[in-house]
Amino acid sequence: MENGTDKALAGLSVLVVDDEALLRRRLAAHLEALGADVTATENLAGARRLLTGLEFDFVLLDVHLPDGLGTDLLREGLLENGPGVVIMTAQGEIGGAVEAMRLGALDYLVKPFDPAILPLVMRRARRSRQSRRAAEHVAESAPEAQFFFGDSLAELRAQLERLLAADRRLQTRLPPVLIIGETGTGKSSLARWIHRNGPRATLPLIEVNCSALPDTLAESELFGHERGAFTDARTARQGLFEAAHGGTLFLDELPSLSPALQAKVLTALEDRKIRRLGGNRQIEVDVRVIAATSRDLRAAVASGEFREDLLHRLDLYRITLPPLRERGTDILKLAEHLLGQFCREHRLPPRAISPPGKQRLMAYRWPGNVRELAHELERALVFDDAAALDFAHLEPLAQPGRPGSQAGPQTSGTPDWLNPGFAFPEEGFVLEDAINRLVQLALKQAQGNVSQAARFLGVTRDFIRYRLHGDRKNRTDSGTSPGQP
Repeated sequence: MENGTDKALAGLSVLVVDDEALLRRRLAAHLEALGADVTATENLAGARRLLTGLEFDFVLLDVHLPDGLGTDLLREGLLENGPGVVIMTAQGEIGGAVEAMRLGALDYLVKPFDPAILPLVMRRARRSRQSRRAAEHVAESAPEAQFFFGDSLAELRAQLERLLAADRRLQTRLPPVLIIGETGTGKSSLARWIHRNGPRATLPLIEVNCSALPDTLAESELFGHERGAFTDARTARQGLFEAAHGGTLFLDELPSLSPALQAKVLTALEDRKIRRLGGNRQIEVDVRVIAATSRDLRAAVASGEFREDLLHRLDLYRITLPPLRERGTDILKLAEHLLGQFCREHRLPPRAISPPGKQRLMAYRWPGNVRELAHELERALVFDDAAALDFAHLEPLAQPGRPGSQAGPQTSGTPDWLNPGFAFPEEGFVLEDAINRLVQLALKQAQGNVSQAARFLGVTRDFIRYRLHGDRKNRTDSGTSPGQP
C-alpha cells in the first residue's frame, strides 16, 4: 500500500470537510482514484453528523468553515483516539494549523496545494498514527537489537543471513518467521535482531506477549475495534496489526491465544487483511509476523491447543534456539559480553571472572538460560566486592540417594563433572578421583549394599572393595579421616 501504486490508499476511509465545492470534489475524486472510500461535507454540522454515525481512518479538515472552526471538532473530542486528522489552511492562516497540531492533528496542508501530494501526506499521517499506537508496546528499557551468536550458533547465523537475503529480494509480503526455544534463550532479542538487520529496520517493530493478553481483550488489541463494538468502546481503536503496517509484529507465546483468535491470525497472514471488532471493512496490512514459543507445537496440535493449519503457515522459516547449557565455551564469552554491558550500565569499573568462577559458570545447567545468566551476572556485579567474580553460590548441591542426581561428594571450588556443561580445567582432571566418587554415589544410592552398588556400576563386588580400600588409603595418606568426603 505504500509503494506508490495507483491504489496507494486502498481500504482506507476518508472524510473531506471543506466549504469550497470545487476543491471538495477535486479532493474526493483524487482520493477515490487512489482506492480510498471518500465521504465529503461542507460544514461542521455535517461533519458532526457523519462522525457520529460512521467510522473514518482520516479526516481532511478545513480550518475556516461557514458555521465555525474545524479545530472545534478537535476541542469537542469528536476526533479523540479516532481518525487521523490532516488540517487544510490558507496561506497566512498557519496559526490555526499550529493550534490544530497542538490539539492532536497529525499534519497540515497550505492551500492551494496539488492533490497529487495527498498519498505522501496520508502515508506520513498514517505512520504518525502508527507510532502513537506502537509506543504503547515499546518498553522504555527495551534493549538494543543485539544478539550474541558465538561459535556455537554459527550455523544459525548462516541461516539468518539467507533469510535476510530473501527479505531484501522480496521487500514486501515477507513470510512469517517461527522461533522456537526454551524460556530465556533469547527469542525476543533474536526477533529484534532480524527486524533491525532486515529491509524494514526503519519501520515499526511492535512486540506483544500473547500470554499476557486477557481473552476478553486480545481480539481488540490485535485487530482493533470500532466505536460501539462493545460497552466501553467509546472511540475506534487501531489494532496492533494496523500499527505494525509496513514493519514487524512480534507475537511472543502465540499458542496462548484461543483457537478462534489463532484462526484470525491465520486469515491475516494468508489474506494480508484484517477486520476490526465490530467493523465491516477489510483493512489491508503489510506486516512481517515473527512468532515465538517455548512449547512443542506439534504436541500442542495433537492436544487440540494449536491449529495445525496455522503451524503449517508459520513453519516456512523455522529457527530453533538451543538452550544455553548446549552452547559450550560460548557460555563464558557471552558472560564476559554481558558483564561488560552491565559495568557500563551501572557505571562500574570493568570486572573479571575468576578461573573457579568460569568453571562454575560452565558446570551449571542454567535452567533459565540466558535470562538467568544475565541475572546472576548483574547480581554478582552489584553485590560482590571481590576483584574477580567467582559465583560460589552456583556450586551444585548434593542430593544423596536420588537416581540421576548431578551432585555428590566433591571438593569446594571444583565444578561438578556430572553436569552436562562441565569443561575440563586447564590444570587437568584426576580420573581416579572421579571413579572413586562414582563408587561413593552408587553406595549411597544402594544404602551401603556393595552388591547392589556393583550392579549399578556394572562391575564386580571385588572392584568396589578395591576402590573402597584405595580411597581409604588415599584419605589416610592425605590426613583425611575415612569418614570424610
